Amino acid sequence: MTTSPAVLVESLAALLLARGEWLAVAESCTGGWLAQELTAVAGSSQWFERGLVTYSNAAKRDLLGVGEETLAAHGAVSEATVAAMAQGLLQRAPVHWSVAISGVAGPAGGSPEKPVGTVCLAWAGKDWGCEVSTCHFSGNREAVRRQAVAHALQGLLARVGNAGVSA
Repeated sequence: MTTSPAVLVESLAALLLARGEWLAVAESCTGGWLAQELTAVAGSSQWFERGLVTYSNAAKRDLLGVGEETLAAHGAVSEATVAAMAQGLLQRAPVHWSVAISGVAGPAGGSPEKPVGTVCLAWAGKDWGCEVSTCHFSGNREAVRRQAVAHALQGLLARVGNAGVSA
């Protein structure tokens, strides 16, 4: 059984509120869906600072500082690019946490190296670092995007929940 986005967001909100921390997101293939899930929760203005839809490479460069060399060498759908997106957002926004998503939602646009359903995500924290993940989701465009949003939320919850926990 999968946990609903609303339940994940409620849990994430509680953690961020308890710590007085803020979140921002940078999305490409999900087109603002993650921000919509976050802001669907009443009171999100107390922990959600901003969401950027950086669909084009120009937006990734201009708004998040992703280097042209990164985009040229790795492409928009890559762990290097989402890491740069998440870290760039963290540097530009007054937040403690960021997440970035870029992928091939389909139905076209895939390649043998990056087939439809390939989604790269990065989670970054001011005092935590940055982690990346590449997933291969199945289904149509909506299903890929829905799974990407759920994975982003699960990743945020796990990372924010584990931040500050001593090993």
